[in-house]
Amino acid sequence: MHLQFGEMGPTQSHDDKQEHLKQVMEEFGRVYKQQYAVALFNSVRFEIEGGASGQSQLLHRSDPLQDKSIFSGDLFQYLEENKKWRNRFIYVADSYNISYYENKLVRTVASVISCAGYKVLSSMQEYLELLSHSLPGVRAKAGDSPFLKCASPFLLVLWHPYARHHYFSVRTEKEQQKWLAVFQDCVRHANSGLPEENRVLTPTFTDSIRLYRQGKGHYGTWDMMCGDAARILANLVMESLYVELRSLIGPRLKGKLPQRQRDWMLISDAMYRQVIAHTQVQYEALVQAAEVERPSLDAAFRKDMDQIIASKEQVYGRIRAMMHTRLEQVLRTSVQPYITSMLEDLMEPVSRGFYEVRDVLFRELVDLSKNTLNDGGAEALGKHMERLSMLAFHPVKMRSCYEKVEQLSLEGLQKRFDVSSPSVFTQRAQILMREQMDNAVYTFEQLLHQSLQGQSREQVYKTVQCCQDRVLKKYDYDSSSVRKNFFKEALLQLIVPYMLKQLYPAYAADLPRFRELIFEDFSRFILVENVFEEVILHSVTKDIMTAVKEAAVQRRHNLYRDSMVLNNSDPNLNLLEENPIDWASQYGGGEGHTRGANRKHKQIVSMIQLDGMGPVPYGSCMEVPGVEEIPEESERQLAEELQEKPLATAGDLHRQPLTPTQQTAPKSPGSPESVEEIRQLISPVFKLGPKKPISLILN
Repeated sequence: MHLQFGEMGPTQSHDDKQEHLKQVMEEFGRVYKQQYAVALFNSVRFEIEGGASGQSQLLHRSDPLQDKSIFSGDLFQYLEENKKWRNRFIYVADSYNISYYENKLVRTVASVISCAGYKVLSSMQEYLELLSHSLPGVRAKAGDSPFLKCASPFLLVLWHPYARHHYFSVRTEKEQQKWLAVFQDCVRHANSGLPEENRVLTPTFTDSIRLYRQGKGHYGTWDMMCGDAARILANLVMESLYVELRSLIGPRLKGKLPQRQRDWMLISDAMYRQVIAHTQVQYEALVQAAEVERPSLDAAFRKDMDQIIASKEQVYGRIRAMMHTRLEQVLRTSVQPYITSMLEDLMEPVSRGFYEVRDVLFRELVDLSKNTLNDGGAEALGKHMERLSMLAFHPVKMRSCYEKVEQLSLEGLQKRFDVSSPSVFTQRAQILMREQMDNAVYTFEQLLHQSLQGQSREQVYKTVQCCQDRVLKKYDYDSSSVRKNFFKEALLQLIVPYMLKQLYPAYAADLPRFRELIFEDFSRFILVENVFEEVILHSVTKDIMTAVKEAAVQRRHNLYRDSMVLNNSDPNLNLLEENPIDWASQYGGGEGHTRGANRKHKQIVSMIQLDGMGPVPYGSCMEVPGVEEIPEESERQLAEELQEKPLATAGDLHRQPLTPTQQTAPKSPGSPESVEEIRQLISPVFKLGPKKPISLILN
């Protein structure tokens, strides 16, 4: 592989590339500083006035994955540097990062994959379709192979628009389906968003991202709003930088199409990782600077809270009066006729998904009842309850639930309302389904535990049945509330950006004059652009609430009316023990959990057992037909070397670093780290003058 830049010209200089990142972060920083004061004010106002929130019937546990790991096992991974499929031991901890090791016996992690922004593909056809868009002006043919030859028909690819792709292969379809479910859960978890518990930093960041993108003309949902803040900011930078650099570098890549696609992927990955490193530092500096001002801001608006609210209401009324006629026209002609059909498109697959959650839970509880009755009453509860307690985090058992929601399609509405894909709504619904499943299981655990005191086998069976009925009824109530909130939020995410796109350009020039109505001391807490959005938000909320209430009255999707309260609510349910129950030690005769460094981390998904197939010994390579042979290490010699090393335990794996910045092993092969390495990927061109290093934000 070889690359060289000649003279790119002054417009493509090193300073220009760094200037792009600097410009994005400076613009974002200005928006962030403004939105921080607004979010802090809203948080304190919410704290003082209180917010209306429905009472959940189910309990919620704070750390469901304590002392747990998701999955581990062997599969084959494609190595870029020698074009071999190498057996790797994969470990998925409670962080949902994918760690892989040379084999099960070594302690040192080879690398860690953070799955935010990735897609999991299970066929070469899917991968080629996405790969065909990686370089402008070139397309992969259906019969073309990319830069790897599959070791088996059962392929798994982690694809990312900017980062490097990861290729895995397994030996059977059963293995493929299980690993597919696990990897999809890793992506789902990584994409689930920033912590909602932080009522200041999270809305500050999300509103700043949204307003920045709206300033660039992007009003709709954004698929790359995933991962932590640094990664989201890197996606924001790459959104424009990627296209610019692709048009610059792409035509200079030489070789066959698969080789050019591979080289561009490695260059993009190197840029992306360096951009993440920059955004991480700069975002931390932004937060630190904002938090320094927090005490003074807090004191300022607590003193004048009533006056600030009154001033904001005055500005709100003036802006609404200005845009009332046109706002009502857009609502009447372009929004209201579509709300019912939009709601129906959302309700059908999401409700089916929540029904499936209930069915899966019901089947598991029925099995528990039967096994308890047949296997010996309370003594059999240990192993059965240990399995049940992690049901929500079992990606294979939950897969049927997730698949129902994946049928969600907003076709016909996507173009009108500027929705790139329904994945934002699909993944949000899936996360809510998992939360409701875990809440139901945890509530069942607590209800059952408080009722089991020296009961006979038949009594235990009846107790299980009673707790089952109570939990399912509570699940139905909470499921209805969660779905209604989801429908409201989803409709707002669809409609409000569309209305902003229709209305904001018409009134943008008039908004600055409303700043004159705001006292200078209040100007940091009242932004006319935010008030403009609130006017639109409140206007459309009324129609959305009406549509959701009408759907609840029809009872087509088992939605409860807002006024409905369960007759058998348990007022003392929240007083139950909040600590996790160690069923194995209390009822199953097991050792239970041990604390400290030597505790074992129980695995949620069972290992894959293949009939007639033994494990691949010590990470040997699979030969790839048509690829130049590379001498292999002696299996016996490798085994002897491994035996000299101490065995790794599940606890050791759990304590391994789980972020790429903590990685101790050599870098993932193939991705260039500097301009000099990138120059090895592009063939030489005629030298027109002295070379200038162009870092592409890599130095």
